[in-house]
Amino acid sequence: MAEGPEPKRRRAEAGDGDGVAAGNGAEAEAGAGAGAGAEPGPGAPFPLSSVRLRRLLRDSAREKAAFVHGQVTGPSGEDTDAVLILEKTPFQEEKIEELLRKHTKLELQMANDIYSTYRLYPPPELSEIKTTVVYPATEKHLQKYLRQEVHLIRESWEDYKNITLPFIQSQSFSIQWVYNILEKKAEADRIIHENQDPSNGFVLVPDFKWNQNQLYDLYLIALVQRRDVKSLRDLTAEHLPLLKNILQEGKEAIVKRFGVPGSQLRIYLHYQPSYYHLHVHFTALGYDAPGTSVERAHLLADVIDNLVLDSSYYQKRALTFALRADEPLLKKFQEAGRV
Repeated sequence: MAEGPEPKRRRAEAGDGDGVAAGNGAEAEAGAGAGAGAEPGPGAPFPLSSVRLRRLLRDSAREKAAFVHGQVTGPSGEDTDAVLILEKTPFQEEKIEELLRKHTKLELQMANDIYSTYRLYPPPELSEIKTTVVYPATEKHLQKYLRQEVHLIRESWEDYKNITLPFIQSQSFSIQWVYNILEKKAEADRIIHENQDPSNGFVLVPDFKWNQNQLYDLYLIALVQRRDVKSLRDLTAEHLPLLKNILQEGKEAIVKRFGVPGSQLRIYLHYQPSYYHLHVHFTALGYDAPGTSVERAHLLADVIDNLVLDSSYYQKRALTFALRADEPLLKKFQEAGRV
């Protein structure tokens, strides 16, 4: 679905931004010294130095990010696609003085009265680039990060039943990475909070778009324990205890761990989501996170209020969302004469 860097899980949102990244955006360390032909095994560093650049899929001046299509040659000589998401990390206040003191070069670009512009070259240890790797990457991953025209869809409940839901059911969207987290087979050490109730519980984990070095771009994801709720469209009053738990316990866990109060959090769901397992986004209110546009984000508090008013609210109202030109779901809406 249309949006910013979402490697992720959050992944599949790797939405963008969607980032956790869609498909499965694993956070990888660059494998210094990995030779050509090396095939990364489970837990092994990705052989970044062996990647051959195929094309730049997209770049974003606002997000200071580049989305790259590369290939890695395996031991038997076959080429395997990879997507690399390169993001310049935010400044850390405690390192700014060190940056000014240790810069390797300073070039004057322009001077006019009291104003001047320079190009500053920091030392390597202060030039960190967050690198997210999707490997092996499929054609769907490549298309996800390719720059595309975007179309706005107004989906009625009938559209959902006749177009969107059959499309979702016909696709093989892998969300095994979600189940791995819920079952503590992966990322168990990253869990911030867990409610193990099978119906009304959830797991709260940092999104991979957040390196946890600063609070300005705080980003966490709540993944529900139950596996029968795909998206906003499935929600009814039955799910109010679950949603209220996420809202209350999520805020309490974040203020306890990070000192950020609920009044400084943006807590919302995406529609369409990047992956079809219900999840809720927690971001710092001052952070312009991918996917917070009005045509995609739905505040959790508003969702709760809507369901209190009408249990079938999201089975009645039309919902608006954006689709990229290459997305198969857009083609389905076009074939049905809805675009």
